Amino acid sequence: MQVRKSFDEELQSLKKELLRMTEFAQEMLDLSVMALKNQDIELAEKVVKKDQFLNEQETDLNNHAVTLIAKQAPVASDLRQLIAAIKISSEVERIGDLAVNIAKSTIRIGNKETLIKPIVDIPKMIDIVKSMLTDAILSYRNNNTIQARNVAEADDKVDAYHKKLIDELMKLMTVHPQYTSQILQLSFICRYVERIGDHITNISEHVIFVDTGIQYDLNN
Repeated sequence: MQVRKSFDEELQSLKKELLRMTEFAQEMLDLSVMALKNQDIELAEKVVKKDQFLNEQETDLNNHAVTLIAKQAPVASDLRQLIAAIKISSEVERIGDLAVNIAKSTIRIGNKETLIKPIVDIPKMIDIVKSMLTDAILSYRNNNTIQARNVAEADDKVDAYHKKLIDELMKLMTVHPQYTSQILQLSFICRYVERIGDHITNISEHVIFVDTGIQYDLNN
């Protein structure tokens, strides 16, 4: 009985580690979009520097999970929880990488030239993925598979925004070729945000896996 209690406490500790890691990635995403909207190069550089800490968090969490698997030899739902934690931490780390990519594109755009397209639609797109990330983590925290599936449905809106924005930016490139470099960076940012949506959807898949033992593909 004592062994089971100890293992349950370790699982809860691991879950808290993952939630802290996710909050850090959310902060990176918030700061990257703030830097983009304000063309704040200094803030963008701070986001880039935060990436190392997120990577270290992922490594620590994975080591914790692997140690639990090796020592406790868990089965069934316990094992699924540990596997899901490892996979979710990987998705969160990639979200952090993409937040860094947004920051790097912001640095490349710079703060001296006027933007060819006001930074309005991209933050709207980012607002959707931020809401998705919050809901995905809540679904993980509460083992709520219905909420996890709803997150995947929201990704369709992100995909629609992505297509619309890319079409608009490509049209602008033909009319204003002198802004080609900037337009390309804005296009990259749109792609990064769309990829964040995909990684969040993957988190939802892992939440459902914990409950059902089935790995669904919610990106299709």
